[in-house]
Amino acid sequence: MSRNLIARIAVAVVAVPIILWICYEGGYWLFGMVSLLALLGMAEFLINEGYRAKNLFFWFGLVIVALILASRSGISTQWFLWLQILFGGVSGVLVFFLISGMFLATGTRPPPELFKQHSRLVWGVAYIGLLYPYVYQLGTGYNEIPGVSVTGGDWLLFLFGLLWVGDTAAMGIGSWLGRHKLAPAVSPNKTVEGFVGGIIGAIVIGIVMYFWKFNDLAIYHILILSVGCSIFGQLGDLVESMWKRSLGIKDSSAIIPGHGGVLDRFDSLLFAAPFMFYYKLLIIVSASS
Repeated sequence: MSRNLIARIAVAVVAVPIILWICYEGGYWLFGMVSLLALLGMAEFLINEGYRAKNLFFWFGLVIVALILASRSGISTQWFLWLQILFGGVSGVLVFFLISGMFLATGTRPPPELFKQHSRLVWGVAYIGLLYPYVYQLGTGYNEIPGVSVTGGDWLLFLFGLLWVGDTAAMGIGSWLGRHKLAPAVSPNKTVEGFVGGIIGAIVIGIVMYFWKFNDLAIYHILILSVGCSIFGQLGDLVESMWKRSLGIKDSSAIIPGHGGVLDRFDSLLFAAPFMFYYKLLIIVSASS
């Protein structure tokens, strides 16, 4: 057994129970965990893009992401109402787009470089600032379903289980049966067979979760969520890989032993969480109201 595999297993044994405990505690614990992951992920993005602590954009990017997260914290005061108006989701990205664009437009570098710099910065803020809040909102029990005794922690357990088991199934089946490349330009090791294996693994977890936690819902909702989260998660993984390939790097950092960086470990989460959130809100909650 390689040292890298031992490190991966050791980190998982320690981290998984802590993450799930925080998911069920919710509140400030969950908000703190999501904020920490988002800010670490933003720091990884900025450092790989060439920004350091002495650079204005390093801190501007972190502050904007922090403000976007704070605006989605659910605190209802007059001050936070203004925070939500100015930095709530897309508004925060728009603020960053406007200010960073005006600042860079006065730069001395060639316009193609300035435009590329601006585009990549806005992409990073949108990627992390818009998607991470859905993890928190999903875990807060936002828009609970009438007559269904499922907590925010249950939803996050469902989501993490789908992604973790699906990822393992995709790797295993891809290594065993993989013949057809899924996205050779972005991730040469991923195969169509592995992609299907990931969906099958997610379906298995979905069935387990249905009989364990979600039997108040129709099973077809659980199956759709399982398949949808697996597809969004696996393709979301490719989005992060596309960014890394554009820079010629393998991992976003080495902060998590055996796993790489925060963006490496939680890339699929960022795309699967919005799918689960909006399916729950627009389909399940709407049908139950």
